[in-house]
Amino acid sequence: MSENLESIQDAAPQGAADDAAAGGGAEPTGVPRRRRQEKVGLVTSDKMQKTVVVRVERQVRHRKYRRYIRRRSKFMAHDELGAHIGDIVRIIETRPLSARKRWRVVEIVQKAS
Repeated sequence: MSENLESIQDAAPQGAADDAAAGGGAEPTGVPRRRRQEKVGLVTSDKMQKTVVVRVERQVRHRKYRRYIRRRSKFMAHDELGAHIGDIVRIIETRPLSARKRWRVVEIVQKAS
């Protein structure tokens, strides 16, 4: 009887027993986590506490006329670094911090002159 119990314990995967003993969390799904997006833009508003509005410009080719068009997007970003209007900053995607804030200021690339 004890031989059967030992053989069952030996058959269990080694990592599973260690995770259960250590109180491990969820098992990995095997899907790699995607890289967070980074954008560089201009700070257009710093009137909020620890939040800035960053304007990001990109160029898109017009489908019919093949000319490049400038498109702008505004992002609200969490700012611990103290960026001001006119600064060029790098922002990174993060978890939702508020109703409209899903970005975080990582670096001030260039201070406003």
